[in-house]
Amino acid sequence: MPFTVTDPRLNSTPDDRDDVELVVKPKPKTQRPPLYKVLLLNDDFTPMEFVVHVLERLFGMTHAQAIEIMLTVHRKGVAVVGVFSHEVAETKVAQVLELARRQQHPLQCTMEKE
Repeated sequence: MPFTVTDPRLNSTPDDRDDVELVVKPKPKTQRPPLYKVLLLNDDFTPMEFVVHVLERLFGMTHAQAIEIMLTVHRKGVAVVGVFSHEVAETKVAQVLELARRQQHPLQCTMEKE
């Protein structure tokens, strides 16, 4: 005589079955990468017109915006000229320093974590 095993749950209705517990793992929240402020520093030798040129060319500012930021740098000694990802901020700083060096201006630009 063959041996058979019967599982009563297979023949039951959904209401008769044991509750099934599902374990759902929450999706880990992806964090945004940190942002970095690009800062332009004042000096007594770089012409204001050159600073305006840098802001327009490298940071895409309008002439009016560039003048406003240049005046902030002149009056306060430093101004934030943009906030970017680390790689973009690093590139902007390098571009400013290279352009200033080529024109023989001592203009300084740095970045710091926001």
